[in-house]
Amino acid sequence: MAATSHIPIIDLSGDQADVARQLVNAAEEHGFIYIRNLGKDFTPLDIDEAFYMSQKIFDAPLEEKKRCSIQTNNRGWTGMHSETLDPKTQQIGDYKEAFNFGPFIRGRAQQPIPDSVSQYELRFNDFADSCHALCRKILYLLGLGLGVGDFFSSAHIIPEELMESFHSILRFLRYPPPSSTPHSSDDVRAGAHSDYGSVTLLFRLKGQAGLEILKKDNTWAPVPVCPAGTENDPSPPILINIGDLLSYWTNGLFRSTVHRVVFTPNQGDNRVSGEPCDGPRYSIAFFCHPEGSTKLEPVPSDRVKNFKATGDAVEANPYSERKTMTAGEHLDMRLRATYGNLYDEKK
Repeated sequence: MAATSHIPIIDLSGDQADVARQLVNAAEEHGFIYIRNLGKDFTPLDIDEAFYMSQKIFDAPLEEKKRCSIQTNNRGWTGMHSETLDPKTQQIGDYKEAFNFGPFIRGRAQQPIPDSVSQYELRFNDFADSCHALCRKILYLLGLGLGVGDFFSSAHIIPEELMESFHSILRFLRYPPPSSTPHSSDDVRAGAHSDYGSVTLLFRLKGQAGLEILKKDNTWAPVPVCPAGTENDPSPPILINIGDLLSYWTNGLFRSTVHRVVFTPNQGDNRVSGEPCDGPRYSIAFFCHPEGSTKLEPVPSDRVKNFKATGDAVEANPYSERKTMTAGEHLDMRLRATYGNLYDEKK
């Protein structure tokens, strides 16, 4: 029997108290959530345009991308094998390239960008703003469901004077076709990891498989781009996943679920119908972070207070009980593990 992820699909247009309850339950049980019916502020056309701009980034001449190489502020371009998301087990870095946008101020990126996409700078800014607004809505609903109001969403309001400590990242990714990237049967396109921030938005294209999550029973299951019931939606539902910081804030109640991107499913019956793995794979992620000095103390919620992670739940959610003083310190720890050589070079 094929492994299944059973990730719930939540309609954001429903009664907000009910949506909040569904989001909290999904964050606790799965750590991943499909969302649909986002309203007028985030349209399928916006997402289509973002993928068009993504292709323009990766089609830029190599010398332009190298001029924008990633720095220790987590902004810029990374090439093949530059990033190692699972340094404990990966023999070689991830089979992908990526471009990270940090904050924009008055429509201007605070980092070098390829000349080939400079004409789209304001559109990148608009897309990042829409992502941040949607994240804050999700964070508000999660707080509402836990009975802590705007605790989470207010921690993600960043005044302009603190933009340099604003760690949210709009990331464009391209995984080349497996046929153009020689690899062994043990290699993965992106190593197993949890996300470093509070919540992540993930946008994917129809027909491009590869994402898997680690279930509570320690088995891998594919995450369909278009789960049953969404095949006729104008664009695939956005995938939300809980990051490490929300796991800290909730003492492990919310799952910062480990996930990876594979060349082919580890079992033949894990394939998702209509979603091959043999072509290039594009995705867009928005990693939402609070201001760097934010303390990661458990929120004053009875549900959090009464929760105790035990046994396999602790193993499946490795950052639930690790204590870090601030969001910035946690991010620095994770980035150093991922880009060890980059940080060594900057010493």
